[in-house]
Amino acid sequence: MTEELILANATLVLPGETVTGSLRIADGTIAEIDQGARVPAGAVDCEGDFLSPGLVELHTDNLERHIQPRPRVDWPHAAAILAHDAELAGTGITTVFDAMRVGSIPTGAGRYLKYARGLSQELWQLREADALKISHFLHLRAEVCSETLVEELDEFGPEDRVGLVSLMDHTPGQRQFRDISKLEAYMKGKHAMDDDTFLQHVAQLRALRDRHGDQHETETVRAAARFGAVLASHDDTTAAQVAVSASHGIRLAEFPTTVEAAEACHAHGIKVMMGAPNLIRGGSHSGNVAALDLAERGLLDVLSSDYVPSALLLSAVRLGEIWGDMARGLVTVTRAPARAVGLADRGEVAPGQRADLIRFRMRAGVPALVSVWSRGRRVA
Repeated sequence: MTEELILANATLVLPGETVTGSLRIADGTIAEIDQGARVPAGAVDCEGDFLSPGLVELHTDNLERHIQPRPRVDWPHAAAILAHDAELAGTGITTVFDAMRVGSIPTGAGRYLKYARGLSQELWQLREADALKISHFLHLRAEVCSETLVEELDEFGPEDRVGLVSLMDHTPGQRQFRDISKLEAYMKGKHAMDDDTFLQHVAQLRALRDRHGDQHETETVRAAARFGAVLASHDDTTAAQVAVSASHGIRLAEFPTTVEAAEACHAHGIKVMMGAPNLIRGGSHSGNVAALDLAERGLLDVLSSDYVPSALLLSAVRLGEIWGDMARGLVTVTRAPARAVGLADRGEVAPGQRADLIRFRMRAGVPALVSVWSRGRRVA
């Protein structure tokens, strides 16, 4: 039998405007939209609350945080995945590209081992058991400064729902950490490094870049094509770096660090993604360009929650207030990220789209979620 749900008397967030209306959901899909405040018999009265597409998250470290809540603590993975999934649903995220690092350093002072292949298999086992609330894809973060990147990429294939691959070059002294003192403060604060250990870390990464960097870039581009995944750059800083990104066929730029890089991205048709925490805090914790600066220049296309899932909706609403256009603000966390990774079936309140939806109202100047639906099923 067809399962139907009518959500009425809502402020519908459409791609270009907000209107009072209702929508009918049938079998997990938006079937019909009507304008007006009428509440038909049996419908849910949304009392004028905003009804928006579910949020689409392309870059989040949240799963890694659940897997390792403290340094050297390996939390049971199934429990961590389920907690991560429920947390995202509770913040309005209905599609997530779970970031997993590929490329490890099993030797030397700054050792870290691979984990992505095993963790992704556990994630898909839970998905097959219908244990997850929202839609999951993989985002493989390819670490150029590593020893095992190529062999780890080879462990994945087109069947693994790899939707996004990002080229990560964390060579000290460029991109995110052009200012070595910022990197030093970060590493000493997070990993309790002393002076000698930090210097060894810097030397090790630079040596790995010199030894493997060019090959790792080439193999990452090839792997993304093999997966059928969108390729993203990370922390582009100069127009020259953006030109290289464009030559690789990159379509999405994660967190460009300067206005110069963001302008070059738009000149090459590359979408710019910035961090929601950057927007909310008013600046980058690494001292790079502020998301607000790019927004005011018309250079911001997509927002990512990065390390704070609840920041995604809040930042989009803030952008809507800054731009004087709530619909435009919410596009940065719905339609824009979905289209940036080739998903045409979600991200809009429109007939035929997946019924991934959120209902929220404003409380004390911030959005308060009331309900979240994934394919028409309430999940939060």
